[in-house]
Amino acid sequence: MKTCGRYKPGVPAAILLLPCFALGQSAPPPVIDETVPPASDNYLPGPDSQPHPSVAAGKTFSFQMADSNIFPGATRTITVYVPAGYRGDKPACVYVGLDGLGFNAATVFDNLIAQHAMPVTIGIGVSPGSVPSANAPENPRYDRSFEFDSLSNRLARFVIEVVIPQVERHKTPDGQTIILSSNPDDRAIGGGSTGAIAAFTVAWERPDAFRRVFSAIGTYVGMRGGEQYYVLVRKTEPKPLRIFMQDGVHDEWPGGPEMGDWWMSNLTMNRALEFAGYDVRHVWGAGTHNGNQASSVFPDAMRWLWRDWPAPIHAQEPGNPVFKSILQPGEYWQAAAQGCVVTTLAADPQGQVFYSASGGRGPEPLPAGREPFHCGGPLNEVPGFAFAADGRLYQARAEGGIKVTANGRQAASLGQGLNIHNLTVRNNGDIYAVTSTRNSHNELWLIRANAEKIRLDQDLKGASGVALSPDGLWLFVTQSESRAGLSYRVHPDGTLDAREEFYDFYVPGWADDSGAGQIAMDHDGRAYVATRVGVQVFDRNGRVAAILPLPGNWAADSVCFGGHDFDTLYVASGGQVYRRKLHIAGAPPWATPAKLPPWGAG
Repeated sequence: MKTCGRYKPGVPAAILLLPCFALGQSAPPPVIDETVPPASDNYLPGPDSQPHPSVAAGKTFSFQMADSNIFPGATRTITVYVPAGYRGDKPACVYVGLDGLGFNAATVFDNLIAQHAMPVTIGIGVSPGSVPSANAPENPRYDRSFEFDSLSNRLARFVIEVVIPQVERHKTPDGQTIILSSNPDDRAIGGGSTGAIAAFTVAWERPDAFRRVFSAIGTYVGMRGGEQYYVLVRKTEPKPLRIFMQDGVHDEWPGGPEMGDWWMSNLTMNRALEFAGYDVRHVWGAGTHNGNQASSVFPDAMRWLWRDWPAPIHAQEPGNPVFKSILQPGEYWQAAAQGCVVTTLAADPQGQVFYSASGGRGPEPLPAGREPFHCGGPLNEVPGFAFAADGRLYQARAEGGIKVTANGRQAASLGQGLNIHNLTVRNNGDIYAVTSTRNSHNELWLIRANAEKIRLDQDLKGASGVALSPDGLWLFVTQSESRAGLSYRVHPDGTLDAREEFYDFYVPGWADDSGAGQIAMDHDGRAYVATRVGVQVFDRNGRVAAILPLPGNWAADSVCFGGHDFDTLYVASGGQVYRRKLHIAGAPPWATPAKLPPWGAG
């Protein structure tokens, strides 16, 4: 029997399937049941949230923290819970509560630790900061939304670099040394409302430091960009996180409904996490914007978050189909080199990857061994370089122009008078290069193999990378000082037109521009761009389809495909070079132009 859908919103929404009328018969209009359970905040804490005479209680102390280089001028209270079973002889696990510990956390921890339902854990409650005015106590600046709602790495840095070391400088009320584990699998973080999105942001930005998240009535709305998470979670390769979410169908803070639908934002966030492949669990209720239900479920949330400890939390298989197309299962980032200040990576026709080296030595090969190669010594920035189909090396020179080398000997000198930053070589030997002038206005040039120079564009905003599509029909130029990358149509003679700000970069909340650098292309026409958030992968319509974060969430400085089959992606980042074998091969710019798979408007 054919069925028709009947939508019934609720907790959660459900689709009811009803019989359809036969073809030609008139059918009644669909019935929409908009019944929502009445608001109820009658959630009571259970026995695990109550003190028990048989369970030894931990001790709590507080101290004031004033000023820091991350949040200048802000003062706050830090509250520390130490469980009764802590002896100070080995590192304890950590739970950080934002807006303080909350949720009867000290009592819950006492009970769950006694039940061996969670490890010995020291709790750290972090209150938001406030900055007194010059006429205190009049009109202080409250930093809570700034610190907690912002999509930034600053709060993560503050917790990791300032709060945790400060706590370890104190003694327990019994005079014991506080030793906190640095293992991310031993650390959890949580909060309610603005503290919830803050907890998620800390773990999202630093999964190398926190991997367990408790989110109650989270503000994943348009406070300071929280609504971006729905998309970012779907597009970013899953991180090794475990998330417990709570919210109520009547959740909406009366002071901010114009910022979004608070209840729907949590549903959407949960759906994004499930789609992306995260280990996520939710509990929905009928409550409003308060912590009643969160406090009642907090013990079960902790049980779930800490289950199977000390087993590590691993990233799950991605749900994003783009990742399924480009990633090789079981292959992850591997360190290829250390101690390298790399500005350019490029591969020769044999797939050997070269990196920029200092001291006028020119590009040097990156050894392909399993152990990371140590570049050694401080390296100075070296202008860009690229290879041609015949193996010739085209290297920009600090004094201007391009030095062309064949078999170790200089074969030509091109582009005299141009201060070239990056370049790519076409299959016919022509060069596209981006330059910078004395007034920092970047230009795009075509330098023909016969040494003719043609200026194609000017006044670019920090032009930093340049790449041809695998069929040679389009040119992509990144602008590090803009939020957009440029697309140009390529004519048979190499000239360009149809310029458009076509590539729409994701820019993190702590930056004003993309910071984009080098570009690598795969055989299907996707572009892989080194950016502040790792490698952003663009589809052929100029949209970010996937984001590959790097270890430590460091920014990517340069990127290229290499290896025998050109199926290994190399990325330079923060003095390291990483490599990762992919499911798809790269398309070198000097390769013979190849027809791309069919594509649509999307």
